[in-house]
Amino acid sequence: MSQTEARLKGANLRKSEMNILHMSDLHFGTRHWEGNDEQLLEKINSYHADLVINTGDSTSDGLESEYQDAGQFLKGITCKNVISIIGNHDKRNMRSHEYFRKYIYKNEIISPARPELTTKKNLFLKRDITKIKDNFTDLNYIKLLAMDDMTVLVICIDSNQLSEDDGFVEEELLRRISKKISRMKYDKSMILIHHSILATDEGPLQNSLLLTEFIREHKIEDVFCGHTHQLDLRESTDLYFNHSFTQYMVGSLSSCNHRDDDNMFLFFENWGTSELRVRLIRILLDGDEDSVSFTEELILGNEDSPRLLPLSSEIN
Repeated sequence: MSQTEARLKGANLRKSEMNILHMSDLHFGTRHWEGNDEQLLEKINSYHADLVINTGDSTSDGLESEYQDAGQFLKGITCKNVISIIGNHDKRNMRSHEYFRKYIYKNEIISPARPELTTKKNLFLKRDITKIKDNFTDLNYIKLLAMDDMTVLVICIDSNQLSEDDGFVEEELLRRISKKISRMKYDKSMILIHHSILATDEGPLQNSLLLTEFIREHKIEDVFCGHTHQLDLRESTDLYFNHSFTQYMVGSLSSCNHRDDDNMFLFFENWGTSELRVRLIRILLDGDEDSVSFTEELILGNEDSPRLLPLSSEIN
């Protein structure tokens, strides 16, 4: 039995379950797919999600027009809780952080307590050169969600560097986030981050060890990410500290950036309970942009476990 299965079997079954829809890498702009966005939205909204998470790269080049299009798409999601984070493609110009907060998601940003100790490149833009008043470029924030009798802490980590593909997390900001969440009360927690902590790729997270220590310190069990446009589900177990966490990396939602782009999203039923089920929904183009089909596959959990809310039928 895997650590994840053991953890799920030993979890306390709560009265209230939480359903999560996970998407990433929408890539509005030059790398956006040629499919029907309205049909895709209809499919997304057919799932009864309590929380929709978008783990970055909503745009192709961080242009304001791309942010506007991505923001309009995300506003079409009917779930009342939609949380988005920024990706490396979203951070391709000096005003990316402003556009993200204007069009995608605005929340209270966490700043470093001691800016002079930060090491991340272009964390602060030079105002005398850029003429940008809001010169702090990192977008880290936390969100506390009350779901009936379960309180969920969503920790949003900015792993992106301005105009670069490789990831890097600022240690001073992790310290600040740690202090904030250590004073908070919650039942479950998760991390949203664009770059993978566990899997490697051409644009990796350079200092992933900092994140694994942060995850262990705060006993976080679930990490959601994107970036590679490929599906990857991994579990990490620290045998010395006796701590495990699962990373869910979803492929792109609507991209034609790479030849092997695998457009999809994940749906988590009963997250936070022993009845967790994870469904993979693949998005297929049938020869022209007005013909989109979907396939659904149960990739984790038992189909025989009770379903609180029925899933809608396929849209073809």
